[in-house]
Amino acid sequence: MQVRDTDVALMRLALAEAQAALATADVPVGAVVVATDGTLLGAGRNRREADSDPTAHAEIVALRAAASALGSWRLEGATLVVTLEPCAMCAGAIVNSRIARLVFGAEDPKAGAVGSLWDLVRDRRLNHRPEVVGGVLAQECAEPLRTFFASQRSDPR
Repeated sequence: MQVRDTDVALMRLALAEAQAALATADVPVGAVVVATDGTLLGAGRNRREADSDPTAHAEIVALRAAASALGSWRLEGATLVVTLEPCAMCAGAIVNSRIARLVFGAEDPKAGAVGSLWDLVRDRRLNHRPEVVGGVLAQECAEPLRTFFASQRSDPR
């Protein structure tokens, strides 16, 4: 699929969310949800450590905020922009929320469910399949993750 002019600007917003996740020792992943008119509906960053919640991935946090803003779980027409390829849990939430378009940055070869290990969001057996655009600012999105995990490996804890 095709990268839109706004995708890069939105990815930069998601990258700012990812950077903020570092303050709570969470993996630096960020996400934003926007309506078809470009209105920001929700933003999120990983909060698993901050909230002691295994489901507090950036995508889930952003989807919850967007649903709350709209007063509906149906996010039809909306775009989710996230710095890392979604995992299986998040891919399922994307399908179930009826997101129209998914834009992601870095691929996740260990847990990615949008092409790397699985391709849940484009599975023809499901009732909804969003448009997918991957690789937007991929290197910029991957760098905070590389740095974070390198520091985790060197931490003597």
